[in-house]
Amino acid sequence: MPLTRYSAETFGVLTICLVALLILLGLVCIGYSFYLHSRILRQGFIQLSYFTGPWIIRITFILFAIWWGFGEITRLNFLRRQGRVLNALNLKWQENVCKCYIVSNLGFAEPCLFLTLVFLLRAPLQNMDTGILSRTWNGKTAGYVLLYCFPLSALQLILIWIGPELRKERRELPPFFTRTATRVVENSDGIALCTYPLLNTILLGAFASVMSVYLFWLGRRILNLVINKGLQKRVYTLILSVSIFLPLRVLLLGLSVLSKPEQFVFEVLAFSAFVVLLCCVYLHAYMLSSCGLCIPGGSS
Repeated sequence: MPLTRYSAETFGVLTICLVALLILLGLVCIGYSFYLHSRILRQGFIQLSYFTGPWIIRITFILFAIWWGFGEITRLNFLRRQGRVLNALNLKWQENVCKCYIVSNLGFAEPCLFLTLVFLLRAPLQNMDTGILSRTWNGKTAGYVLLYCFPLSALQLILIWIGPELRKERRELPPFFTRTATRVVENSDGIALCTYPLLNTILLGAFASVMSVYLFWLGRRILNLVINKGLQKRVYTLILSVSIFLPLRVLLLGLSVLSKPEQFVFEVLAFSAFVVLLCCVYLHAYMLSSCGLCIPGGSS
């Protein structure tokens, strides 16, 4: 079923509105984190400093989410149609935008989001003096997130870089394994529509599998320290949401290769994959900023 102009505009406007809502929620969460941290310092609530210790990393999580949201906007077919922002670029540059989107979102923003969440979940298991009460914890943690994300970003970039060579050398390899964009002609106007290369999606799927297994193991350790039922529910919610939403997003992106980007089915799958991860980000941003996830008395 071909994608009509009305359908493309509907999905595009919905995506932009949801990203705008994400940015608004993110700014509110950042403001609340600053307010809570400054109030505790100003009024001398030392006993609560354990709960606000990772405030910079919580803000970093929000910033990664906003980065991801902007990336999702750049891939929209809606912006490539006649008279839109990206239509001013030539075909080559439109394709380059699609390549940058794959590396930026699938290779950087999404892994950083979940790595940040892992470090926030690990925080209660660390010694209080060397953990989140340490002045250097936030800086070190941000560095570790970027360090651990680098190999995945590099692999995504390599797959994008060698994709054309793979197609030349292995002609039996279907194009959807490495293709980042498809050229189409619409109203005598050539445009490049972004796609999801299957090899890059498989790499993201491998990351999702490792994250899910590690989070289940980490969750068991955390729950052994938790005696508050409300906190137990938050831990369960965070772990299950990652273990369900991230693999589901990978599955939807993988299924998108079965249709062409100018078809309605592709847009539905891409939008569904976007909404799945967006719901996960909304949930985590709210819970980490307003509820916190610290368990006093962590071990070394």
